[in-house]
Amino acid sequence: MTRFSRSIVVALAAIALGASIASLYVHYQLLADPSYSSFCDISETVSCEAVYQSAYGSVFGVPVAAGGAIWSALALLLGLVGWREPKSEAGMASTGYLFALSTIGVAVVLYFAYASFLVLNRTCILCVTVYIAVAGIFLLSGSAESVPLSSLPARLGRDLRQLRGSSVAVALALIWLVGSASLVAFFPRQAPQATAGGAAATVAAAPTEVLEGDQLTQFQAWVEAQPRVPIQVPAGDAKVVVVKFNDYQCPACKQTYVEYKGIFEKYAQTHPGEVLLVMKDFPLDAECNVGSIHASACEAAAGVRMAREVNRGEAFEEWLFDNQASLTPDLVKQGLQEVAQVTDFDARYADALTGVREDAALGMQLAIDSTPTFFINGIRIKGGLRPSYLDALIAYELQRTSGAAPQGDASSD
Repeated sequence: MTRFSRSIVVALAAIALGASIASLYVHYQLLADPSYSSFCDISETVSCEAVYQSAYGSVFGVPVAAGGAIWSALALLLGLVGWREPKSEAGMASTGYLFALSTIGVAVVLYFAYASFLVLNRTCILCVTVYIAVAGIFLLSGSAESVPLSSLPARLGRDLRQLRGSSVAVALALIWLVGSASLVAFFPRQAPQATAGGAAATVAAAPTEVLEGDQLTQFQAWVEAQPRVPIQVPAGDAKVVVVKFNDYQCPACKQTYVEYKGIFEKYAQTHPGEVLLVMKDFPLDAECNVGSIHASACEAAAGVRMAREVNRGEAFEEWLFDNQASLTPDLVKQGLQEVAQVTDFDARYADALTGVREDAALGMQLAIDSTPTFFINGIRIKGGLRPSYLDALIAYELQRTSGAAPQGDASSD
């Protein structure tokens, strides 16, 4: 590898490391601050938050970006080896290790790119930056002269022993090892998410994580500081009204459906009739609203309305989320017939769509620009909250509206 090529590799590794660190910062803020909105949340489809908070954003609770940072730091160190003498044995060996490392990196990138673009239908700018950098390192190291890849396993031990001859190299290696282990061990954990498909089988129970102490106090102070937007919906005797603007083809809408169902079921048992979830349609489909992202969203919303007329609305919602990745207008009709025995979809579609458009018009009046968007007793929550925060907010609102002083433990329901 020439010095010029190695300089590009080092620059690409540094860019990937910077993007990964920025991703970790955003991920941390999303975990720590329910009101945080990142700089890379540009639209419904271009959103880092939607990707980070999806099932593909973490592995065993550890952000995927942590792996990106560890990989990028190692690639940067390997790129710096042989900087002065690219054709030396050390330089040639480092090129081989870089190619092996980047081959693994490309395989991982292809998987997460598939998940982002084709499963979630979302684009994360910071993620794409890492994808491009990894691909560049792969192409440059693969086209450069290096030791045979087949010789790398046999010489790895010898190269590590030679590493001990340089105090700088040993120090950098220790920093990388300790930093990598600390990042994995101590980065705040996020509860596992449900992957696409099988929503019925993976409905989350009420959260075991609870807010308490200073964390709960700070969250309650944040709640008190939020403006409240009055939304006229039939509420009956409910003390907490949760209005969700929803698109049945929106991955984040499915995610909040799965994560929150256990919470609403819990309050239906402990506070019957006091917590009300109101679904409002906001399909990103030009046929009944703005946008053209989800080609079957209008049919799905209309189908739910038809299913409600025969008391099968919740069952059909579940079916739609279970089949979200493969929805088409024809599949919506097929599912509606299977779940709710509705056979005259086409004849009733225009009337059902009128109600969908009314919900969408209300959403436009409220300046909604992405789904899901919640209003919890008028407090706007864009994208949703972590389950423990939603649980704490509902508990707080129940106490506030009953005239009692909010308790310090949101888990007492």
